[in-house]
Order: sequence, then structure tokens, then C-alpha cells
Amino acid sequence: MPTDFTNTRRAFHLPEGVTYLDGNSLGPMPRDAARRVADMMTDEWSQMLITGWNKAGWYVQPRKVGDRIARLIGAGPGQVVMGDTLSIKVFQAVSAARALRPDRRVILSDSGNFPSDLYVAEGLAKAVDAELRVVAPEQVADAISDDLAVLMITEVDYRTGRRHDMKALTEKAHRHGALTVWDLAHSAGAVDVDLLGCGADFAVGCTYKYLNGGPGAPAFIWTNPDLAEQAQPILQGWMGHAAPFAFDMEYRPAAGIERMRVGTPPVIAMAALDAALDVWDDVDMADLRARSIDLTQAFIAGVEANCPEVTLNSPRDPSQRGSQVSFRHPDGYAVMQALIARGVIGDFRAPDVLRFGFAPLYNDLDDVAHAVDILADILANRTWNRPDFHQKAAVT
Repeated sequence: MPTDFTNTRRAFHLPEGVTYLDGNSLGPMPRDAARRVADMMTDEWSQMLITGWNKAGWYVQPRKVGDRIARLIGAGPGQVVMGDTLSIKVFQAVSAARALRPDRRVILSDSGNFPSDLYVAEGLAKAVDAELRVVAPEQVADAISDDLAVLMITEVDYRTGRRHDMKALTEKAHRHGALTVWDLAHSAGAVDVDLLGCGADFAVGCTYKYLNGGPGAPAFIWTNPDLAEQAQPILQGWMGHAAPFAFDMEYRPAAGIERMRVGTPPVIAMAALDAALDVWDDVDMADLRARSIDLTQAFIAGVEANCPEVTLNSPRDPSQRGSQVSFRHPDGYAVMQALIARGVIGDFRAPDVLRFGFAPLYNDLDDVAHAVDILADILANRTWNRPDFHQKAAVT
């Protein structure tokens, strides 16, 4: 049965008068999330106290929620676990992959990667006497060589929406004896990811963007089952121990993906995320991808027909981009502030990028048409050129 996107839209609280095109930065609140969090606090935390770890299943929650995400990224049951932040999961995945290739020093990434991933890899490289090598996104394939230990790539570029070919790059890395780590921050819940089908080795991602888990929602990590018993991350935490409550002085890794747990899971945040994942139960990922392409293609066509002052900053071919579209304007920050003031919420990325994320679960073609009309009006009448629209806030 085709996915009913009218029904999925009803599952979200979308403020009156707002066209929300920033789900690639923070998803809106699912209507059921507040009740689920309240129930957790009043029925579980308040009444069960510490016994909630067993009675309410808090301890096993990272795996149960991970299984719900697994289907959305082409992974299998028991292969995904939740917890900690995305930066920590990047560190775990890259360090584990590097340790599996001890005779190699190079970690390869690209300049379109999210800076935080590069910061993590740079710090790890200094700690383990490795080299972080960064090339332009279009040069990644040619830069894969026999000295490569780890290919660390964010599948969808956070600024341009450019989508790497996961299968082709993974296959080439494997031919040269390297392992792959894929960051799915702008992929999970936005495009049709197939980790097992592509033969990837490790993957990580956040849940507060297209998965709508809320600000600060926990990250996830996946390990290919062929490597799960070999992977040994540097960051060894209590919850990743084979027997945490034996309180051994020496670390023994838990079986499989459980060893990728680190600290105490964020139980309240995971209750909100679990509510957000309910909407995905009736979503076909092929339908999601088709709708994403319809929305982004319509937006590009509308903007280019009505807004000659901006320049497309995303791939024109939909097969080469995720579910976001970026345009460039010399005063991009001020233009975006003017849009937000008119109820069309996207975001800005330095130095001059207007970024619009299209979330198929709740965005429709009416949103596209309205956003195009407002952007065209702002540019034609230069209403963006107000002093207050040029004053940058702490979060841009």
C-alpha cells in the first residue's frame, strides 16, 4: 500500500502560519512525543525509581530503539544501538575501523564533510599516529589508495546536499583493503539508505534531524555483522562491557553491537525518539525517496523561474543529492532572516548559502509553492536589506 503522506503530516505539531523547511537541522515535534515523555516521567521514573531499569526496560531501550532505526537504513535486527552524541559515535567507529587496519595510517575524508567529523578524526589521528587526508568531494574516489585504512564520509553534504555513491565508494575502498565509516546525519529518514546492500562497514547518525527525535536526541551506531565481533573501539565504556554489573576491573567487550555502548542511555530523550519513530511504521522508503525528489525538483524549478538573484548550490540531478536544496546569495544570512520573519524557516550556512530541507513526512507541494512566492517577494523588493536582518545570532 502506498505511503499516506497526508496522514504522516498530521502526526506532527506544525505551528500555524509556518512553512518549515529546516527538518535537516531539527525536526518538528511529533504530536505524541510530549505525552510519551510525560508518561515515562510520571508512570516510570516517579513510581519505579531505580527499578525502572528492569521493570520499564530502560536498560535494553538502546537496542530496542536501534532496531526501529535499522529498517530505515538498510540494516538488520540487533545491529544498531543508541546512545551518546554523534561525535562520540564517529570517534568509536573510526577508531574501531583504524584498529582493524593497524598497518595503515591514512584516514580519508572530504572537505564537504561536517567539520565536527573532521575535528574528531583529526584528534584521533594525533592520538594514534595516523594521518587525516582531506580532498574535495569529487576527488574522493581517485584518492582511495593502498595506504588507506579508513574512508570516513558523510553520505549527504550538509551544505550542498550532494550525495556520495555509497556502494561505489565502499566497493573501491574494499578493493584497496580499506574499511568505510558512513555518517548518515543527513541521510537517515531522508533517502533510501542500504547499508547491508552496499557492504558498508560502520555507520553512525543523529536522530534530531529527519528522524524528529528532538534537540539533543541520541545518536546511533551500526557495525556490519561480519565485523561486529572484531571491532574494538578505543572509547570503552561501562555499558559496553560484557558484564557491567560484575564490576570487573578489566574491560571485556560485550558481544556484537553492544560493545559500542558507552555511558548511561538518555532514557527521557529516548522516550521522545521512540514516539517519533512510530510514524515510520507505515512508511515505505521508496515512496519517501520519490516524494523527496518531487519536492526538491519543484522547489528548484520554482526558485530558478522566479528568483534570478540566487544561484543553485546543489546538484541538479536528483540522483546525486539528498533531500535538501541550497542556493547562494551574497547576502544569504539577511535573506534567510527575512524569510524566517515571514514564516518560511530554512537556515543559513557560511559563507553565503541558503539551505532548505524537505522532509517528505510533513512537507508538501503547497509548502514548496508558498516558500517560492515568499522568497521571490523578498528578493524583488529587497526587504531583506534591513539592519536587524544582518545581525548574526549565536546559532546560524
